[in-house]
Amino acid sequence: MEANALGYLAAGLGAAITVIGAGLGIGKLAAAAMEASGRQPEVAGQVRTSMLIAAALIEGATFFALAICIILATKS
Repeated sequence: MEANALGYLAAGLGAAITVIGAGLGIGKLAAAAMEASGRQPEVAGQVRTSMLIAAALIEGATFFALAICIILATKS
């Protein structure tokens, strides 16, 4: 197997693991926010704001990991 083929394989696996992890993280975050809003509706706005900030941080880390995967795939 050539070095380029291994780079493509690693980039594909890294991207897949990254996207799966981000999806699971955001899913757990949304579930916890919905439960908190159901238990105390008066703080739903604050919970929503905190959820959006945390989701943005998760997305930022995901985009960084995907950028690393793209760099790994295009490296010659």
